[in-house]
Amino acid sequence: MDGKNFTRRSAEPVLKPELPWEKVALMCPHVNWDEEEGIFKMWYSGGEQYEPNAIGYATSRDGLYWEKYGGNPVFAAEPAREWEQHKVTACQVIKRKKDYLMFYIGFHDEHLAQIGMAKSPDGVDNWTRYEGNPIIFPTPGGWDASACYKPFAIQEKDRWMLWYNGRNGSLEQIGLAIFNDRNLNF
Repeated sequence: MDGKNFTRRSAEPVLKPELPWEKVALMCPHVNWDEEEGIFKMWYSGGEQYEPNAIGYATSRDGLYWEKYGGNPVFAAEPAREWEQHKVTACQVIKRKKDYLMFYIGFHDEHLAQIGMAKSPDGVDNWTRYEGNPIIFPTPGGWDASACYKPFAIQEKDRWMLWYNGRNGSLEQIGLAIFNDRNLNF
């Protein structure tokens, strides 16, 4: 394997929408290999085709055959939180020493997307949202004035770097936000 040429392992997808909450589409997978448990862990979005509605979880020993978690979805919108009242989707999950950190998209309505954080002791249940959410939101008049979504963050030395898609009207671009501290205080 050279990292350039990929070969499909199956003519069928590894996950299909089969559960009522998954509706018609599964997308936006984020997969981690858990060395300690010897399994792949996938967080995925399910729901509507245009923008999915909630986040599910599945595991696999080989990356081809997946078992969906019986308590899916594991993360759904909280209508009392106005910024994410409509739906949540497209997460990145990072395993830390004592918990799992999630960056995710929250939708106020079908078009206004913003980025938030949550954490869970096991990456599946008991998610706690960051009280300062959303952490990334549209800039009035800016290149990301209409929506901020599809986050991907890394911790680099003493800072966090978070890339995300931003949209102004129909123009979509990629931006970078930097948090200049190693500790997110969350």
